Amino acid sequence: MRVRIGNELLPLNLLSILLIAAIIFFPSNILRLILGIPFMLFLPGYALVAALFPERIKLSGVERIALSLGLSLVVVSLAGLIFNYTPWGITLASTLSSLACFTLIMSVIAWLRRRRLPNEERFGIKFYLALGNWEPGIQNKALSIILVLAVLGALGMMGYAIAKPKIEQKFTEFYILGLEGKATDYPKELKVEEEGIVTIGIVNHEYEATSYRVEVRINGDKNNEAGPIVLENDEKWIQEVSFVPQVAGEKQKVEFFLYKNGEPKPYLEPLRLWIDVTE
Repeated sequence: MRVRIGNELLPLNLLSILLIAAIIFFPSNILRLILGIPFMLFLPGYALVAALFPERIKLSGVERIALSLGLSLVVVSLAGLIFNYTPWGITLASTLSSLACFTLIMSVIAWLRRRRLPNEERFGIKFYLALGNWEPGIQNKALSIILVLAVLGALGMMGYAIAKPKIEQKFTEFYILGLEGKATDYPKELKVEEEGIVTIGIVNHEYEATSYRVEVRINGDKNNEAGPIVLENDEKWIQEVSFVPQVAGEKQKVEFFLYKNGEPKPYLEPLRLWIDVTE
């Protein structure tokens, strides 16, 4: 029994659209993993191979599948690298849209290149069903086993990486800026009871919701505080915080302490400014 599909590019892109819809509308991580594996590890590379090798006799089926898997990894890696330096960043939407557009463009190129070839030379998927008559050689058996093991290994590693993502080092960004949002133009000279203002920034990278409190001290004496400030992971807080010196003197030390989750000791080393205070 023999079934031949002459142009698989149209169902390939229809499958890509269906997978995107399923990945978007199914919130389960397991379903996204199952549906996303063929979309990321096979379809982009297969479309690229089809564009590069439109002829039927250039590549065997095993070679075409192996190249599709390898080139898919390259395409996905390059797409992630490019989007990492764009305003969109590496998100679900940017990844899905870029891979779908790439697959569509390569499919169009492959279709145009195939049209220039005689019908008998164009590549087309063929399925054969002949029970009891399949006697592949030793080389084909070895290649098939290696290919299956490689695919299973890649899928296993990808599944493990998604199911148990590596948590990077936990930390919190804590900084002070001038009123224009730059690391310049800090208050340097004030009068007694004149208000000094700085911009304080906190960014939570603790991988959990965290409560912060900022305390301002002048020469070791508490002068002002801000908080509690509750931030989710990767959430940012930027706010103006003031302090008012009470006595005159040169090179008075203004310190900004950050406390986390109500702990009595500061979470980080304090940030410091030195100001001259006149009568």
